[in-house]
Amino acid sequence: MRQQVLSLEVQGGDEVSAEYLSAALWHRAQALIDDPGTTLFFGRTDHDNGNRWYIGRRHVADAKGDPVVIDWRAEVSKAFYQASRNDRMGVLKRRRFGIERGEITAYEDEQLTDPAPAGDAKSQILAHEIERPRAGPMRDIVATIQPEQDVIVRADVDTSVCIQGAPGTGKTAVGLHRAAWLLYAFRERLARTGVLVVGPNESFLEHVNAVLPSLGEAQVRHATVEQLVITSPGGAETLLTVRGSDTPAVTGLKGDARMAEVLRRAVWSSVTTPTEPMMLPRGSRRWRVPAYQLAGIVDELRNRGVRYAAAKDMLPQRIAHAVLVLMEEAGDSPDDRVQDAVARSREVKRYADAVWPAVDPKKLLHKLLSDPEVLARHAGGILDADEQKMLLWEKPPRTAGSARWSPADAVLLDELTDLTRRPASMGHVVLDEAQDLSPMQLRAVGRRCTAGSMTVLGDIAQGTTPWATPSWEVTLEHLGHSGAVIDELDRGFRVPDAVIRYAARLLPSIAPGLNAPTSVRDSPGSLRLVTSASAEDRWADVESAVRRDLAELGSIGLIVPDSLVPEAARRLREAGIEHAVLGQHGAELDSAATENATENATTVDDETPDPLSLRVSVVPATTAKGLEYDWVIVLEPTTIAAEEPDERTGLRRLYVVLTRAVTGLTVVHHEPLPAVLA
Repeated sequence: MRQQVLSLEVQGGDEVSAEYLSAALWHRAQALIDDPGTTLFFGRTDHDNGNRWYIGRRHVADAKGDPVVIDWRAEVSKAFYQASRNDRMGVLKRRRFGIERGEITAYEDEQLTDPAPAGDAKSQILAHEIERPRAGPMRDIVATIQPEQDVIVRADVDTSVCIQGAPGTGKTAVGLHRAAWLLYAFRERLARTGVLVVGPNESFLEHVNAVLPSLGEAQVRHATVEQLVITSPGGAETLLTVRGSDTPAVTGLKGDARMAEVLRRAVWSSVTTPTEPMMLPRGSRRWRVPAYQLAGIVDELRNRGVRYAAAKDMLPQRIAHAVLVLMEEAGDSPDDRVQDAVARSREVKRYADAVWPAVDPKKLLHKLLSDPEVLARHAGGILDADEQKMLLWEKPPRTAGSARWSPADAVLLDELTDLTRRPASMGHVVLDEAQDLSPMQLRAVGRRCTAGSMTVLGDIAQGTTPWATPSWEVTLEHLGHSGAVIDELDRGFRVPDAVIRYAARLLPSIAPGLNAPTSVRDSPGSLRLVTSASAEDRWADVESAVRRDLAELGSIGLIVPDSLVPEAARRLREAGIEHAVLGQHGAELDSAATENATENATTVDDETPDPLSLRVSVVPATTAKGLEYDWVIVLEPTTIAAEEPDERTGLRRLYVVLTRAVTGLTVVHHEPLPAVLA
């Protein structure tokens, strides 16, 4: 297929068309390059009608154009994922292939016409793939998609879905595979409107870069919320430079949903009610539109439900129409050209600008955060005096251009911009870790998808911000997609059963309404609790745990309270254990950040080894979310929880930390464990 593309002669008709065609053929040839780390297919289905289909990551055809491998997203591939003995979907036999380093090493058959086996028969190939040591970036899951995941992946393009996913249920991978499936099934429609993936950090964006191209999709825009609100709609131009920061309390207040009404009032307060008539000289006549009629026009535009700038653009035409009515009553016969000329006249434009002035979002927000009187005028009855005082800058900058805008300010500016002009809507938006976004951040994401659908992913139990959502209904309301289907993934594939059951002891305290997750992986001995005799002895216990895990395959994450990161790094260095250190809150994560934290690291040693060769990473607890390690060692859970601003957030942070392990978890502590874990 690749050679056929390369053999085509470019005949574009003209130079520009030829260049476009050459580029398209080059991209097509690049997309057809083999991946040496995998095979063209991973499964097969044999059907009642005699058909046999091989299922792979992409469509492969022979020289005649007949299919040799069927794309996993095709409708005929659905049976590979969803067929069961209760509903065979016409399948007689399902075959799975085991793959190692691009070679097929095993296969196993499932006869769907046979009676259900006694006991819980599990696919060894599936188990091997799921339990494979973490190495390199996040992998696609096309070979291991489970029926409940496949139903979500193939939901219709007009259906918005919200997925509550416990740790290890593959919710992030499901969201990315849903984006790939939608682009396959509705390519023409989404090629026009676009697909956007919004994630929590740069590490997540690396997941997108790793997974979507492997599925044949590279034309998906991806961004963090912070990047989304400071760039142009296409993401090509930076509109705002963030140089400042806020305290957590101020960040929470700026993210409060009430700020939307404060900003709305501020924008629309610029409009004044006309009190003077408008006089328009035209030729030998002077036309007078009375103030009460102009006030009616302004009032109608205010209540029309359009954006501020759009209504401002309509005002000259509405005034011109009133003038044309006067002309007709006087016996003239003006046409549309006359109305346009009147609307463009200096007198009409001057009057419209006086009544309905242009609004600069940056200047308006600068006023709100600098002038107590202006803020009180618009926030009265919404924010109390103490809250208004919190919002005001201690030393207001002289101009909006010199302001040190914070990330929370950028979201407010985005809201103000939306109040003036509505942005274009994407066809589909995938939002991950949605539980941690503030109401104002959710509004910023939602306005990018007013005419499209969404896939919202997260876990309420992992909400670690003070403004974390109380429920998915609240989140969807702020996103503007309250009609979305809410589904739950509670069958884990990554975290061993003993580990997830231990972490689930926290759920009644942090998310009482959630079901306790289950795991398909029963791994005896995957959980170890080590009680140290003293604060000094705990470091010896940590070293012992690290050395024990180094004797096994896979990555190792030593997750410690943020305050103990320097000491943990020093102790490992003194013990002669090579390691990497992740920056607090991900600040030092480099561009190669991946799901395997050994690639997300900066070393503490003077001689910097290749991060890929470092199996041990020291991870601040606040950086652990979204990362995975084969072996996890957690130091002092009580301290990790205590370093958060409140008990609920602390226990949620601990829940995140305890669920990062793929193979085994060791908890080392000298301080007593939290009561819910004891």
